[in-house]
Amino acid sequence: MPAVDRSNDMSFWSHLDVLRGSLLQCLAVWLLLSLTAFCFREALFEVVFAPSLNDFFLYRVLRKSGITVPQMDIEFINTELAAQFTTHIEVAACAGLVMSLPYLIACFYNFVAPALYAREKRYTKLVITAGSVLFALGALFSYFVIFPLSVRFLANYQVYSAVHNMISLSSYIGTLLTLCLLMGLLFELPMVTYALGKLGVINGDIMRRYRRHAIVVIALLAAVITPTSDIFTLTIVTIPIYALYEFSIFVIK
Repeated sequence: MPAVDRSNDMSFWSHLDVLRGSLLQCLAVWLLLSLTAFCFREALFEVVFAPSLNDFFLYRVLRKSGITVPQMDIEFINTELAAQFTTHIEVAACAGLVMSLPYLIACFYNFVAPALYAREKRYTKLVITAGSVLFALGALFSYFVIFPLSVRFLANYQVYSAVHNMISLSSYIGTLLTLCLLMGLLFELPMVTYALGKLGVINGDIMRRYRRHAIVVIALLAAVITPTSDIFTLTIVTIPIYALYEFSIFVIK
């Protein structure tokens, strides 16, 4: 039996009132969690700067695996008077957004659910859950693998021995957020494939036929995302993306 559609019992302005109430609730939760993150400054920036430390999780795993990881000494600088305070606010806002995402997604679903049939509700829950999990996996993969390797390479790279690297605070934070966002979006490949398959644009046979081309494109994409020149880093970035491509072939069925 289809779900009861309560949308027909409400006027346009009633829908706007419900939407406004939902947006205000979401804004309040986001601001509250952002303020909480702002108050825990030390813990917040320990997480942010952890990939720049020699005892970061990835480096410990590599050393235990027998891979030599040279020590690095990164020096951060700030060149603007209010930059540290504004960066504190920006990072706290981003942390508040991340922590409030489950609530924001739930509010979105509760707003649109009354207008959906029972089968549409199941599909919507599946798409929202899968999309959220894939984005989170992409962002975590960037934080624990791609960004630390990028920092290690770029912080130690020199065009001339007399030129020393002093990384600006804004550059470090901006690169971290950009890479996490890009990898989160890239991990949405199975969802995009699923949508294109539903629209009849592509199918599994096409993706299998162009598998070799996809490997080349994925390798080039990994080289762009990861500004390192060693084959090890490119490999550990390429393999998960290619695994997503193969998983997309399975999903499109």
